[in-house]
Amino acid sequence: MQVHFIGIGGIGISALAKYYLKKGHKVSGSDLASSEITDALKEKGAKLFIGKHKVENLPKNVDLVIYSPAVQKTNPELKKAYQIQNTKYNIRIMSYPEALGDLTKQHFTIAISGTHGKSTTTCMIGLLLTRAGLDPTVIVGTKLKQFGDSNCRVGKSKYLVIEADEHFASFLSYWPKIIVLTNIEADHLDYYKNLKNILRAFRKYIFHLPINGFLVANRDDSNIKRMLKSKVKNQKSKLKFKIQNYSLKQKGAKKLKKILKIPGEFNVSNALAALIVARILKIPDKISFKAISEYHGSWRRFEIKKFKLFNNYEKRSRSVEIISDYGHHPTEIKVTLKAAREKYLYPPKFSGRKLRRARKIWCVFQPHQYQRIYYLFKDFVKVLSEALQPVQGKLPTVDKLIITDIYDVAGREEKTIKKKVGSKKLVEAINKRYKVGNRKYETMYIPKIEKVADYLKRNLRGGEVLIIMGAGDIYKLAPLLGVDKG
Repeated sequence: MQVHFIGIGGIGISALAKYYLKKGHKVSGSDLASSEITDALKEKGAKLFIGKHKVENLPKNVDLVIYSPAVQKTNPELKKAYQIQNTKYNIRIMSYPEALGDLTKQHFTIAISGTHGKSTTTCMIGLLLTRAGLDPTVIVGTKLKQFGDSNCRVGKSKYLVIEADEHFASFLSYWPKIIVLTNIEADHLDYYKNLKNILRAFRKYIFHLPINGFLVANRDDSNIKRMLKSKVKNQKSKLKFKIQNYSLKQKGAKKLKKILKIPGEFNVSNALAALIVARILKIPDKISFKAISEYHGSWRRFEIKKFKLFNNYEKRSRSVEIISDYGHHPTEIKVTLKAAREKYLYPPKFSGRKLRRARKIWCVFQPHQYQRIYYLFKDFVKVLSEALQPVQGKLPTVDKLIITDIYDVAGREEKTIKKKVGSKKLVEAINKRYKVGNRKYETMYIPKIEKVADYLKRNLRGGEVLIIMGAGDIYKLAPLLGVDKG
């Protein structure tokens, strides 16, 4: 079968492309820009077209066309596909959620949903099932080293583990047997408009569970409780599936915190969710705890690397630790920075009576999507300004903050909103709110990633922890600093 993907470079849709490649199908695809994701697909045998979408990109003998939800109906490749379908032969045309939804009907599907923690929890569950010998297929929005540094693992069993995104209500295309619900917050307000609509969509989604299905829900989340109590129009209010709750207060949380290789209470919560799923599947706790202890994180989820930064001016190298993280929502930023400060409160090694000094933490944040910044502007200002402020004698979470231009998400931005908000306005608002004595550094606005790299090369002195954060292409900063080179 010949499958063509429009917008193949997305982290989710690219995983589905790898699935079809592994199954022996011919895969082609197009995207506006190349990336390490598209490079990996090329290596696996996909035929890719990078740049402007064109009618000529569509294979003549195409059987199935799968397009990203971000792709507009005016896309020339999509329009051509519909013309072929109407006039020549019956090719199938599906959105990414619809195509993944088809797979969920063919498998025993475990879907991980929520505003935060989806990718990490999906990876944990996928790794856990693999270690238990259940040989699952896993489709996730990040890359895991244990899966060959890939966002897709193709197994031979009935089990399918997926990250179920709520944007555009994509998860309404999925029909799982187990749903994990990590948390619910206001996000994607360009689509949902308000929290009430988000809760309504989640409520409708969990009713996709069969009578013998399971909802694994975070009992610590107030919006999940609110959603479970609400009603959906034309939907029976009584829940007929089983609910298994988890909480940081439950027995086992302390043990998980001790064995986890990644920091933060939010990751303990993610691990608890994975443990509950394992128990539903009758996997012994001994296997579960061992698998969770082997999880060292995934691509751009508090991903830690150490490197030497060479300064041409000073003619010397300096050791810096770098954390690459996908956080792009105010809550994700807050908990990630908090976890970093807890981890790097003191240097790991000290001798004798030498004074212990906390590691300096620098953060480079790339805002993601104009509409997200517009709708959550006050939340971003609050979280980022508070990260710079010492509270009751404690150290600030971040010693220096640099903000780049907003990452423009193709197909999702409104021109009117782009005129109303920008990174410069965000920085001005943070500096206006952030007033503590005569601290030397304010939040800096450096528009381009290349200029950020130049600044860091000149000003990092060694020993710092550098966090690069955002859901766009901010990860490209690391290679500019020499990380993973040589």
